[in-house]
Amino acid sequence: MLNFDDLKLSVEALSGGKNTVIFDDLGMPSIMVAIPKMYASELIDGANKTVHPAFVVDNVEQPVVYISKYINITANDRAYSLPFKDPRTSINFDQAVAACRKKGAGWGLTPFALWGAIALWCKKNGTMPHGNNNWGSDIDYPHEKGIPTAYESASASSHAGEPTRTATGSGPASWYHDNTMSGIADLNGNVWEWNSGMRLNNGEIQVIPYANCMRSSCDMSAAGTEWKAILPTGAFADGGATGTLKFDYTTKIILSTTKTTEKAAGLPFESLTAASSVNVPQLLKELALYPADASGYKNDYFYVDNAGECLPIRGGNWGHGTNAGVFYCDLYGSRGNAGGSIGFRSAFYKL
Repeated sequence: MLNFDDLKLSVEALSGGKNTVIFDDLGMPSIMVAIPKMYASELIDGANKTVHPAFVVDNVEQPVVYISKYINITANDRAYSLPFKDPRTSINFDQAVAACRKKGAGWGLTPFALWGAIALWCKKNGTMPHGNNNWGSDIDYPHEKGIPTAYESASASSHAGEPTRTATGSGPASWYHDNTMSGIADLNGNVWEWNSGMRLNNGEIQVIPYANCMRSSCDMSAAGTEWKAILPTGAFADGGATGTLKFDYTTKIILSTTKTTEKAAGLPFESLTAASSVNVPQLLKELALYPADASGYKNDYFYVDNAGECLPIRGGNWGHGTNAGVFYCDLYGSRGNAGGSIGFRSAFYKL
């Protein structure tokens, strides 16, 4: 593997084993953060002690999984996690999935469930990360800056010439998920990130159960048969079944078992409520699709469009200010969305 073995030893030594280097099937390196198996009760007060769904693939528990330390770049249409790079953007959902899977067995686009587990971990541990959410700096801590890799065009009236994207991992320790340089970088702002294994389909919440989306054979196409809806009991059901959970709009977004209005709208995540007749299953809280308690989400925003198929991008971008963060979720774009503010990161499971 050329001289990359020395890189692996150095990364592991400097991070105390929290980071490692994983090689794809061409022997090319990505710097990854090891995430040990978590239980719901460790993340959510009052939850059952069940393994968080991010750590289960095809009914097999994963003792540890790996997520890219950095928003990915691409080389030869493959995804790589490397520091001080301009994040790859202008990539749609299917292209992001392909760039991850092309690396070989065990590689895939970060599961929505894994992002949810990490967000809950940050909240539980009091390390909600800062980031590039205000044109190269953090809106609440403007002295915190990353190294610019792109700038707003001259045609933009209010922010012309200001930094947009920043180099991966170039911010301070507070921009990492555990507030140390051994954590996951840039989960708050910089660029939106595609997640896999979850979508809205005409308002109905659908998932690829657990982290089964990491299986290379998993079909996440619009017509894929592995998509499942969720009942208020937390059980899975076929899409379109009676009584499945949906996002509806009355005077604001609510969790419901019916859809009466088609509307694109947003609100702070912690303001999300459920219809009085609807039980909120633990699963939705585990996925960070519904607040686990009443506060502490730092105004991170939650957007939905309950018409058509909408796939998630998370974290916010450089211009989202206080709305950006680990609980930010945007569910009103199609799988074909691509632009200079949408990127992705890969994960690795030893399947």
